[in-house]
Amino acid sequence: MADIIFYEKPGCINGEKQKAILRAGGHSLHCLDILNFPWTREKLLAFVMGKNPVEMINQTAPAIKRGEIVPKQLTFNEAVDMMLLDPILIKRPLIEVDGMAIQGFMDSRLTPYLGDWDNSVDVVTCPNLQGISCDEQKRETNDI
Repeated sequence: MADIIFYEKPGCINGEKQKAILRAGGHSLHCLDILNFPWTREKLLAFVMGKNPVEMINQTAPAIKRGEIVPKQLTFNEAVDMMLLDPILIKRPLIEVDGMAIQGFMDSRLTPYLGDWDNSVDVVTCPNLQGISCDEQKRETNDI
């Protein structure tokens, strides 16, 4: 059993699914609001170092969807600066566990913490982009 710090956007349906998977694996979670956390460059770099902007930016953030920001046109430092100014741009979740800083739920380093989860339910793709109603989203969360 591990103690996990889970940086989330409160109310995110996939975040709820991801937390349920980790808890079912026997882990305790300390959940923090990614949007209101006092981010520093050093803290954020622990999660994103070595990634390119497309990998580390939330592709469903409003500014991305509106085309105001094009991640593939950004340098690493520009992307980090933008995420520090507007944390909705940070790809979620961010997870701290056993000395690791992990961005994204499909990172292979999370495998030992996922218990019996068989990856049969998509807990990464935003349901709002799939045209799934809120009621269907709630049912899916309860099925995990």
